[in-house]
Amino acid sequence: MTGSEDLLSRYENAVLGVFGRPSLVLSHGDGAWVWDVDGNRYLDLVGGIAVNALGHNHPALVAAVSKQVSEAVHVSNLFTTPAQIALAERLLAITDAPPGSRVFLANSGTEAIEAAVKLARRTGRTGIVAAENAFHGRTTGALALTHKAAYREPFEPLLPGVTHVPYGDSDALAAAVTPETSAVVLEPIQGEAGVVVPPAGYLRDAREITRAAGALLVLDEIQTGIGRTGSWFAFQEAGIVPDAVTVAKGLGGGVPIGALVALGSDAAALLAPGQHGTTFGGNPLAASAALAVLDTIEREGLMDHATEAGRHLADRVDALGHPLVTEVRGRGLLRAIGLAEPVAAPLATAARDAGFIVNPVAPSAIRLAPPLVVGVDELDLFVDALPGLLDTALPDQETP
Repeated sequence: MTGSEDLLSRYENAVLGVFGRPSLVLSHGDGAWVWDVDGNRYLDLVGGIAVNALGHNHPALVAAVSKQVSEAVHVSNLFTTPAQIALAERLLAITDAPPGSRVFLANSGTEAIEAAVKLARRTGRTGIVAAENAFHGRTTGALALTHKAAYREPFEPLLPGVTHVPYGDSDALAAAVTPETSAVVLEPIQGEAGVVVPPAGYLRDAREITRAAGALLVLDEIQTGIGRTGSWFAFQEAGIVPDAVTVAKGLGGGVPIGALVALGSDAAALLAPGQHGTTFGGNPLAASAALAVLDTIEREGLMDHATEAGRHLADRVDALGHPLVTEVRGRGLLRAIGLAEPVAAPLATAARDAGFIVNPVAPSAIRLAPPLVVGVDELDLFVDALPGLLDTALPDQETP
């Protein structure tokens, strides 16, 4: 029995089985690479599902966390810390926040969505419009916004008043927003749905529709934010200002954190003292990690790199001309490779066997969300191997 087999057996006897049996037991990483406990090396093209923005073992993040651990890890929100204040100020700066904006710091993306739901409810309205195929989290409030039936149905009835409309359809969105709508909650690019980019102008339409109805526009940037698409936030590429933005994943570089940024004094005033809270949110350890991530992204030019590396990846995959590849969609270093056949799962297995970690996000698509520090040469290793991996995914058939 290998080290992995022994540990996976122990895992199954100790950990609640909501994730199924993991495929690997990872021990450590460096840059865009990770190693399992048996010594095998893998190019991490998922990045903790868009979390490990700086990759693994980045010296800036290690130094920041190590320093903060030696000073204070937690002080509770009866008090504050310099790191908490600095992070809130920094989030306001990178969101181009108008005067009066404020930040609520939490521990995860789902918690940020829960805060956004409460923000919306404080408008005095109860309706929320979300998108079909959306994913906003798994706690019961966030789950009401998430669309996938397999996630929702075992836990119904959920929060009432949520309507789902086709993503990217401005007319359907306009028809669904009524005087009872408190908020429209959208991903600028749908991640779990398979990296779906909406038509040009969709977010601008959403901004106009919500403004006309007096509803909030809440943009879920949990996966798209923190430089992943080539800007601090994907909404900035649309030239709009929403009423609130949720952030998590890449913000802490692997340290759990989330945030709700209420943009403008009207939105920020909706939640009063005592109406929301958190024990661990904004703790100095997570705040210091986030500040190190933001500083490093800016200092190392990682947003420009995400744009250039993502374009290089897409161009190279397109240039393969492989009959199983239908498209490469997405923006920056959030990409999906569309497949002509539902072979994403065997393709991911073949990739893992060859030393690449990819995500079969849908039956006919694999998602790539590598660390923002991934090198173009490292991406080329995967692209060079991809034709053989695609052929392996259809072992008993001719490729179409």
